[in-house]
Amino acid sequence: MSAGTYTPRPGAAPLPRMIAAQTALETRMLLRNGEQLLLTVIIPTLLLVLFSAVDIVDTGSGASVDFLAPGILALAVMSTAFTGQAIATGFERRYGVLKRLGASPLPRWALMTAKTLSVLVTEVLQIVLLTAIAFALGWSPGGNPLSVLLLLVLGTAAFSGLGLLMAGTLKAEATLAAANLVFLLLLVGGGVIVPLEKFPDAVQSVLGLLPVSALSEGLRDVLQHGAPMPWAQAGILAVWAVLGLGAAAKFFRWE
Repeated sequence: MSAGTYTPRPGAAPLPRMIAAQTALETRMLLRNGEQLLLTVIIPTLLLVLFSAVDIVDTGSGASVDFLAPGILALAVMSTAFTGQAIATGFERRYGVLKRLGASPLPRWALMTAKTLSVLVTEVLQIVLLTAIAFALGWSPGGNPLSVLLLLVLGTAAFSGLGLLMAGTLKAEATLAAANLVFLLLLVGGGVIVPLEKFPDAVQSVLGLLPVSALSEGLRDVLQHGAPMPWAQAGILAVWAVLGLGAAAKFFRWE
């Protein structure tokens, strides 16, 4: 038997290639899912166009789109990193997909990395689309793009951790109901469309601690008002990210 009989030698692909392939698969699955597409693209787009064109909510002085666009970007991050990821991962766990993937050559941490990367890819597509629509509606953002990027990354980490925590601890049906309910509640009370100033003083401070409120207000400070990096909101998002990702790593059940 010659030395080259088993060349190339069979075995697992290099780890970066496995992560890239899994990321591409996760992204395709996410974009092909009608419900996820509704949450990640259609709803934020409709809300941006509707509330910018129709004077339904008092957004203060200036064009409505200047107030709404940062909040809708925050909503897009939440819909993908939290709601969409929680529902998809919850049903993958129920049907045994995660268990089988966990037994593959792809390490479990690499699978979670691929899921996070697919979320980031989807968010880039969302942000490009929503930004283009906002510009068409007359949006004129300001501020430092690096501050915006840091807030979006922190927001993604925070919502991703919370989504994985929910998907890894609740049954799939409970995750579906809870994730959609949280999405609706945070849409209304998270400063996305309705300014936090419109709520009673007693609850404003509490609502301001929510991750979507911190992300909305932080993006609004930078993009609408041209403020420097809002470290208070960034700190809130960082705390949520550490708590969410830490709890997900500890309590996530693969079966």
